[in-house]
Amino acid sequence: MSFIPRFLKFVQFLDNIRISVNSIRASKIRAVLTIFIIAIGIMALVGILTAIESIKKTLTDQFTLMGANTFTIESRSMNVQIGNKRYRKKNHSRITYREAERFKEEFKFPAIISVATYATGIGTVKYKSKKSNPNILVLGSDENYLYTSGNEIEKGRNFSLSDIQSNRNVAIIGSDLANAIFEKFQDPIDKVISVGGGKFRVIGVLKSKGASITGLDKICILPITCVRYYYSRPNMRHDIDVMPNDPKLLDMSASEAEGLFRIIRGLDARDESDFNITKSDNLVNMLLENIKFVTIAATAIGLVTLLGAVVGLMNIMLVSVTERTREIGIRKAIGAKANSIKQQFLFEAILIGQIGGVFGIFLGILIGNLVSLLTNTSFVVPWEWIIGGVLACFLVGLASGYFPAVKASRLDPIIALHHE
Repeated sequence: MSFIPRFLKFVQFLDNIRISVNSIRASKIRAVLTIFIIAIGIMALVGILTAIESIKKTLTDQFTLMGANTFTIESRSMNVQIGNKRYRKKNHSRITYREAERFKEEFKFPAIISVATYATGIGTVKYKSKKSNPNILVLGSDENYLYTSGNEIEKGRNFSLSDIQSNRNVAIIGSDLANAIFEKFQDPIDKVISVGGGKFRVIGVLKSKGASITGLDKICILPITCVRYYYSRPNMRHDIDVMPNDPKLLDMSASEAEGLFRIIRGLDARDESDFNITKSDNLVNMLLENIKFVTIAATAIGLVTLLGAVVGLMNIMLVSVTERTREIGIRKAIGAKANSIKQQFLFEAILIGQIGGVFGIFLGILIGNLVSLLTNTSFVVPWEWIIGGVLACFLVGLASGYFPAVKASRLDPIIALHHE
């Protein structure tokens, strides 16, 4: 017996939807204008936030390529200015090779440790008659640098401990550098190249990092002992990269490293640390911190537009109630209940809101990813904002349609039938 009432309610529900669709068709211009207003609000919201999410993802990916879950002990750090904010750390006296090697030997926390030194950022690499532009980053490193820096070998091999200790003239080069000095199908492995004042045998080629903002495909890595010989200069500074075996212990590992390196530097308990510890995700976190203000502004723009859509849709629904007063009177006279009339107008407002939302979400994703395409960033579908957009449009329809629906449901059928 309970099946029949439920079936009748379902039929009534479908009938209300059919009447709502027919009502929207009857006032196409007003419905289209309202849908357009809602779509613009959602498009602004989803479009800007899609572009921002894409930029966030690209930033995170790019800096992960530089070595995720690592920290660096260094004497100098980058000075970064974003807008009016400047992020700057103190510059300290250099970290010597002896200090770096001592830290590597004495740090007992389960981690991979590498020591590296900067040779030049304007190096030129030659192979026979071909040479690169003077924009090659030349680094000196030990056998662990590739692990802590997030690099991978595509061809050949990494440095061995024997290469470092024996001061062998070997080199690992980036993919862009390999393409610049070797022919298309030529194998760079075991070829002898000229870097600075020395000749080095290529033992490895790094996997490409793609369109990286860091330009790390134009790199030549030499054993740190070779760089200390060929690029020797007073006050050479060295950096220590540490990658804990368990990423969850990054903060604990950094604290342990700071304590040990203070001892190595001969600091008293009251002295301030004369070195910097920089985590691999520091810079991307700085950028993301500033991007959140753009997110807030985009959300505010979208919400203001949606508020305008609420007012516009409510106005249309009130006009619709006035125009269809006689229709409401006829429906009530033949037995339609107030709740059924209320549902009809609510469905109509919610349906207009959802149609506007679908168009807005589609256009927002399209425009957001078009910006991503122009900036060479990745394609993103912001599911959380899509769901948020659908809910926002539902609330717009509900808020806009509730008062007109209540007004329609309370009309006196006799007065409504006399309405012209």
